[in-house]
Amino acid sequence: MAEFAVRPRRSLGQNFLVDSNILGVIARAAELTPQDVVLEIGGGVGVLSEYLAERVGFVHVVEIDRALEPPLRDALAPYAQRSALHLADALGLDLAALAPAPTKVVANLPYGIAASAILRTIEDLPSVSRWLAMVQREVGERFAAKPGSRVYGIPSVLAQLVCDVRVVRAIPRSVFYPVPRVDSVLLRLDRRGAPIEASHAELVRAGFAHRRKTLAASLQLAAGVDAERTRTVLARLGRPVNVRAEALSPAELLAVAKALA
Repeated sequence: MAEFAVRPRRSLGQNFLVDSNILGVIARAAELTPQDVVLEIGGGVGVLSEYLAERVGFVHVVEIDRALEPPLRDALAPYAQRSALHLADALGLDLAALAPAPTKVVANLPYGIAASAILRTIEDLPSVSRWLAMVQREVGERFAAKPGSRVYGIPSVLAQLVCDVRVVRAIPRSVFYPVPRVDSVLLRLDRRGAPIEASHAELVRAGFAHRRKTLAASLQLAAGVDAERTRTVLARLGRPVNVRAEALSPAELLAVAKALA
């Protein structure tokens, strides 16, 4: 950071990974192999980028902050034949056009886009079989949450319908600079199915749009679905007609969405 006069930008939520001791933990949890094509979102100053490039077949590094191009170019220079730096917004980048296609996502995800980035890569990158991401603890808990939990919601359902999700371990704040005010965890997802259809995903989102209301009421308000239709589907599934979305499992919510779609 001193060499390239890098200053973290609070507006981008930058907390750079600076402790190399955590890299081995990441590699073991991700089960990296020389055949892997890895997508890293949020390259920072290149600590993880360089580590990945040395160990996998190819690494795509996405970074929105052009001020970080010099340290990232420097980190990836010895691995020019098996790396690519994309100076772009990961939420706007055409992920399907990445070549070679990523097989894993390994990243210290910026807090502000962590959930969106994971869900987008699940949907847009069917070639990815595993995600290993450092995320804010609340985000990790939300993805791994079970029905009935206070934090169970859209990310929980959309991720768990496609992947096995678990929090691997807590991450010390000291591995980042500047030291964040929140705790982080290592989140792992393993794909076991194809993404659900967009129309079904929209109904799942609508079901959680009004959390204090019943599923039937929330779907009517957010998606215009007749409440009586939803209650009929719920009764057919053996569930209370006044149930809220947060009480249903991902599989049950998908069954409702399929029936209504």
